Amino acid sequence: MADPVAEKSGFLRMYMSSHPDTLVAYAKFHGQVKENIKSAEMSAIDTKSMTLTCTLSNGSKKEVVVVLDPPLKGYEDVKPRLLEMKALAQEGLGMIKAPHITTFRFPTTVNTWIALFLAGSLLYIGSSPSHPESPLYLPGRIARSYIGSYFKPVFWSFTGVHALESLYTLHLCRKHHTGLVVGVRGPLRILQHIFS
Repeated sequence: MADPVAEKSGFLRMYMSSHPDTLVAYAKFHGQVKENIKSAEMSAIDTKSMTLTCTLSNGSKKEVVVVLDPPLKGYEDVKPRLLEMKALAQEGLGMIKAPHITTFRFPTTVNTWIALFLAGSLLYIGSSPSHPESPLYLPGRIARSYIGSYFKPVFWSFTGVHALESLYTLHLCRKHHTGLVVGVRGPLRILQHIFS
């Protein structure tokens, strides 16, 4: 069976020849070329790899094979993959900076308030002691008697998973330089969304 990308590689090579900076970024980042590259051109592409011919600053030529992992399924996968590779290469090489997120607007819809009420109720029921002295925990104890004894371990398991998701979101907020206020709102929004 013929390679669907290789069949149309002539058009792709011609199109990419008008994007020399992108080809240089592919070679430096994905092809891991350390030398200074004056120019690059795509000499071949198929579902498994892309071959770039680089002209180095000293005038010599170097052929670089960039493996496409996972392989492309068809020609329709070429554009999104090349755009993704371009973004990764440009960010990795410092050619562009990741956007700085500076605002976060917490949605104030009826669903938000319902979700917050449900999350608060689940937190109250899940964290209330089994045999409390205080009548403050009586509704939680009654609710758990109807729900069953398995509620508390399930509640704490989900809480642990959501806490890990919040840490990952906090990592993304730090990566994108959101600042303290926006950075804290992100994980809180994730928790609110999960409980809704």
